[in-house]
Amino acid sequence: MKVEYRLFAWMTPFFLLVAGVYAYFSKGEAVGTGALLLTAGLVGMIGFYLGALGKRIDARPEDDPLAEVEDGAGDLGTFSPWSWWPLILAAGAAISFAALAIGWWLLIIGAAVGTIGLIGWVFEYSRGVHAH
Repeated sequence: MKVEYRLFAWMTPFFLLVAGVYAYFSKGEAVGTGALLLTAGLVGMIGFYLGALGKRIDARPEDDPLAEVEDGAGDLGTFSPWSWWPLILAAGAAISFAALAIGWWLLIIGAAVGTIGLIGWVFEYSRGVHAH
């Protein structure tokens, strides 16, 4: 986690510096300056999360320069390749984005489909055949 943490930790001041330079040369243009400041904030949040996570977990094989390929073998997590809920969630997002071009009334339908997809995906392992 150290490499990832350092990457994001070093990008935060870079984006802050770029935002300052951009604001100076664009004479305070609000949209670009705000976007760069938000980028710095988001990169900082990711860096903070990775730094906090790196302190809680043991060192990974990726962090050891002398590690072998087989040191990373084993379970990497729980994945559900048979799940259809991400497709429903993506359909809800697509309908919601189409509302920008078609009409705001479509956003209600997209939000409903997206909410159903999100709830189904989150609670997929809480009920039915795959309940834990």
